[in-house]
Amino acid sequence: MCLAIPGQVLAIAGDDALTRSARVAFGGIVKQIALAFAPEARVGDYVLVHAGVAIAVLDPAEAAHTLASLETLAEDAE
Repeated sequence: MCLAIPGQVLAIAGDDALTRSARVAFGGIVKQIALAFAPEARVGDYVLVHAGVAIAVLDPAEAAHTLASLETLAEDAE
């Protein structure tokens, strides 16, 4: 099963749509991800990330709902 996780774009590097990358925060963890599939992403946006690639820009309310659901799952697992 595959899972995509929302994260917030902290910084973007590069100008070419195919090679642009971003530093994205996932609840305290920061990773470098590719933006080739989400060229419209900007600093401050929430993106849906799968396998190190942003696959969509999310509405902030949708991202908050997904993050809250994941937090509830994590609490239930403990």
